[in-house]
Amino acid sequence: MPIPLINYVLSEGISGIPYFWTIIKTVPWLVALYLLKWYCGGAVNTSERNMHSKVVLMTGGTSGIGASVARELATRGAQIVLLTQHPLTDPFLVEYIMDLRTTTNNELITAEEVDLTSLHSVRKFATKWVDNAPPRRLDMVILCANTQTPAWGKRGVTEDGIELDWGLNYVANFHLLSILSPALRAQPPDRDVRILFGTCSSYIGGSFPEKTSKKERKAKSAPQPPTPTYKNLRPARTTSPYANSKLALMTFAQSFQKHLSSYVRPDKQPNNARILLVNPGWTRTPGMQRFLTFGSLWGLLLYIILYPLWWLLLKSADQGAQSFLYAAMEAGFVLGEGGAMVKECSEVKIVRDEVSNDYVQQELWKDTETIIQQLEKEGAVRRAKEAKLAESEKKEKEKGSEKADESGSTETANAKKAGSRRSRKAGS
Repeated sequence: MPIPLINYVLSEGISGIPYFWTIIKTVPWLVALYLLKWYCGGAVNTSERNMHSKVVLMTGGTSGIGASVARELATRGAQIVLLTQHPLTDPFLVEYIMDLRTTTNNELITAEEVDLTSLHSVRKFATKWVDNAPPRRLDMVILCANTQTPAWGKRGVTEDGIELDWGLNYVANFHLLSILSPALRAQPPDRDVRILFGTCSSYIGGSFPEKTSKKERKAKSAPQPPTPTYKNLRPARTTSPYANSKLALMTFAQSFQKHLSSYVRPDKQPNNARILLVNPGWTRTPGMQRFLTFGSLWGLLLYIILYPLWWLLLKSADQGAQSFLYAAMEAGFVLGEGGAMVKECSEVKIVRDEVSNDYVQQELWKDTETIIQQLEKEGAVRRAKEAKLAESEKKEKEKGSEKADESGSTETANAKKAGSRRSRKAGS
């Protein structure tokens, strides 16, 4: 076949080849698209680590990047504990875990019900994990749970009244790790413990909430969701709650590393836990789809029409997971030292100086703790009232059923008396 074709080209010339010039014009564009897709796909993790027997606690492990990370780590033999808001009997969750066990050939995949939008739910799980003797093994915590309110979307609130992006992306992680801190510090000194925070480049445009007094908050017409109350060190550059939450999360991560490193172990061994910030890049996750569609049907239609563009420019979930896998398995990180930021499977510099500022970290930690304590007290009072109300309603129902039974028994007795022999004689 090639010889006659070559002979034909030599005899007739290049112009004799059908669609030759069309192919010549098209190929460069195809090559350019391929190179653009390859570039936007990002770096690939080449680090390897034996994950057998490693216990990994994960949030956001049922969709998007988290699902890809969970699958890859489970394939390498890690024991995965998924923290999910779904009830453990939910058919979707059961099928998801069974499918994950089958595809990864790993039976050590379980789940715990934790609603990250509820401070009480987070405390209930974390307390149960910590209250164990001897301390449970914990090699890694991966925080992939994330939400991003569209630019013109309605801002939701958590169960405790916190703005949703701020509450789930930052406050929930702060609350979870603060309680799990003893379990992390109790791990043997030769164990490589890592805590991975999922972040985003939007933190560069984030700002810290400014300090407001109670009088100022009461003076506002609409009730404001509680947020950390400390003075901003630089002018606010954005109103995006998502960017603000990522900036606060990164600041807390740096502070939490100092908290772990300052702990003096009973065996006098050095700290063995490290914090790593992971920026997976722009990825086609459910959260990104919600953001690009503006949370509307018209936006969804536009997203579908432009899907070839998103497919070309945005990473897939597997590609976005590569930086997480690099942070989880790379051996080059120094034991006991953390706070590094990983992007495209390499360390990058943190742009905002406030993230490493001691004063900002201390104020953020202190005010967040204060607000969480206040909200938990309010939540405890609310749950007590709801339980009391439910108990009173239950008693009223029981009284109502007892009265119905008594009236029914009285009617039966009267019917029996009416049908007795004496009543029949009196009637005759």
